[in-house]
Amino acid sequence: MSKILPKGDPKLFGKKGGRPPMQRFKPGTIKRLFSYMVEYKIQLIFVVVCILISAATGAASSLFLRALIDNYIVPLLGQAHPVFTELFKAILLMGMIYVVGVLATLFYNRTMVVIGQGTLKKIRDRMFTHMQSLPIRYFDTHTHGDVMSRYTNDTDTLRQAIAQSLPQMFSSLVSVVAAFFAMLYLSVGLTALVVLFAFVLLKVVRFLVGRSGAFFVKQQRALGDVNGYIEETINGQKVVKVFCHEGKAEEEFDKKNDELCYCATKANTYGNVTMPIVGNMGYMLYVFLAIIGGAAGITGVPNLSLTGVHALTIGTIVSFLTLSRSFINPIGQISMQFNMVVMALAGASRIFELMDEKSEQDSGYVTLVNAKMENGEIRECSERTETWAWKHPHGDGTLTYTPLRGDIRFFDVDFAYEGNKTVLHNITLYAEPGQKVAFVGATGAGKTTITNLINRFYDIADGEIRYDGININKIKKADLRRSLGMVLQDVNLFTGTVMDNIRYGKLDATDEECIEAAKLANADGFIRMLPQGYNTVLKGDGSGS
Repeated sequence: MSKILPKGDPKLFGKKGGRPPMQRFKPGTIKRLFSYMVEYKIQLIFVVVCILISAATGAASSLFLRALIDNYIVPLLGQAHPVFTELFKAILLMGMIYVVGVLATLFYNRTMVVIGQGTLKKIRDRMFTHMQSLPIRYFDTHTHGDVMSRYTNDTDTLRQAIAQSLPQMFSSLVSVVAAFFAMLYLSVGLTALVVLFAFVLLKVVRFLVGRSGAFFVKQQRALGDVNGYIEETINGQKVVKVFCHEGKAEEEFDKKNDELCYCATKANTYGNVTMPIVGNMGYMLYVFLAIIGGAAGITGVPNLSLTGVHALTIGTIVSFLTLSRSFINPIGQISMQFNMVVMALAGASRIFELMDEKSEQDSGYVTLVNAKMENGEIRECSERTETWAWKHPHGDGTLTYTPLRGDIRFFDVDFAYEGNKTVLHNITLYAEPGQKVAFVGATGAGKTTITNLINRFYDIADGEIRYDGININKIKKADLRRSLGMVLQDVNLFTGTVMDNIRYGKLDATDEECIEAAKLANADGFIRMLPQGYNTVLKGDGSGS
């Protein structure tokens, strides 16, 4: 195992293993993401209103400090018998302002949770629905763990961004604007100093965010790679042990894990130091303003504000110092949330990559229908008859019905999984109805490939495959596959009862039909020996309870 922080793959991070080339999320990701939130238009308007109220109460409470100090507290200092009634009323009013701000913050945060979860549900639903339409080739070229990472890690970061980061960024931005105008209202000169300081701060923040943002994008992809490798290794653990491949597997995992560690460490190093740096620079500004403001107040330097020229009072200085914090701190918060948003948008890009994958195409028009013989002719019927026929529509509007017999013929078939890497070349073979045919050959010779081609999991490059005399390209894929019985090399059991798993190929099958199918497969005996027989609940690994 690696004991030190790796420098990263030069191909991935550049020759020096330092800052990676900036990879941004795909254009249109933000617009597309917001299109899923349109359904919550009223809730979003409510959130915006609450954020505006929260920012307004924050600025108002800071401005109220000036009146509280100058109009209530300072006059009481010179009185022998001060009366605190008016002061208590002012404090009560200020408390009410704070309560309104807290309630507004509470409401918009709760509403954003609803919006975030609802949006993610829609995205997951559409992603899963689209995944069902993808061709087998997609799953052959993408690890299962990487696909799972899009459902888990990417959607989780997206949820955090929608429910937390985006509203906090907007709230911080509104707070900055509100604090800016409130500071102008108190002192134009001191506001100019704060703005100059803010420009310096933004330069620092931009540097840190720029460094971390690229690594956050890389982190999401590296995380998908690690998940994919782990899932692949767990599924093939028996093979790993049989071939004593543990050392090589660990070495390969270390390489992928090192890249994830490198990306995550760099991303969080720059990301986590942003807020402390902003906070400390804010304290420096606070001290600087206190000194400048105090000196100006003591020496009687005129203070220009939006209401005219006045002397700097204690209340004005205290209120301005509070507003300066309300102006600087949100800048740091925006930078912190920006990293989360970048990571979420990187995840959203990966999600939309899956959703943009081209669905499996099916131009077939020949369908499989229930049929019966009438006067020596095949007729389509609505009731179930155990007799099937291919319904073949023609261009002139006529229909031809061909009995389903199971005659499969290959004519000069060529096929390649990738480019020019031909797997099958000029293959001609046939399997007549009732005939038993066995394919024997070394691993990779193309035995499973032939079965995949019959099911049209892949389309051939050249030649022709005919099923009962019909080119299989003309047969709808669903009907073609429904007519075939396929026993896979790798057995997949789904969570549910034994009966549910038997019924998987024919969802409307009765219990009696399922039991009869089990008897035909010589499985009825050992199924009845299970704890609950056909009602035994199976898990994905085949264990029952």
